[in-house]
Amino acid sequence: MPAVMQETPVQWEAALVERARGGDVRAFERLYREHAGRVYGLCLRLTGNVATAEDCVQEAFINAWRALGRFEARSAFGTWLHRIAVNVVLARRRRASVIVDPPGPDQGGDPADGEWTFDTPVEVSQIEAAIAELPDGARDVLVLSAIYGYSHAETAQMLGIAEGTCKAQLHRARKLLRERLGMETD
Repeated sequence: MPAVMQETPVQWEAALVERARGGDVRAFERLYREHAGRVYGLCLRLTGNVATAEDCVQEAFINAWRALGRFEARSAFGTWLHRIAVNVVLARRRRASVIVDPPGPDQGGDPADGEWTFDTPVEVSQIEAAIAELPDGARDVLVLSAIYGYSHAETAQMLGIAEGTCKAQLHRARKLLRERLGMETD
């Protein structure tokens, strides 16, 4: 009996992307369901506001649908989508030119991002609130580098800043976060 080849998640997603590029709305809806939670978490952490994050998610997926023909698959679809979401948040911030409010107790965190594990008695909600209170630049770099795992080069490119600035902002963000959480600083 011949061996049955199973599609890997990467192949499966690539097939969905190709179908969506061909105009298959159902394939794009599937991609939306697969990625919406993580994109929402990213937008929420960058904006600090549930309603704004929801709007940014919608706009990111609309932009992704429109740009799907230009997706070159040099990176994963999720990475490409994160870049679009970051651009949406930054463009909205530039247009608004206002400081966003940190999430209140009724705005919650991001259930789609998985569990965080800490060696401190600090509650996740306290950490999320402290992140939301960081200055925009520091928060952006912390979210992309420390939480989502993008390299300094990738983060700098997404934010349109120098890699050295990215490293400095991450150091600043970590220091401010430790201060806000009442943790000892080195």
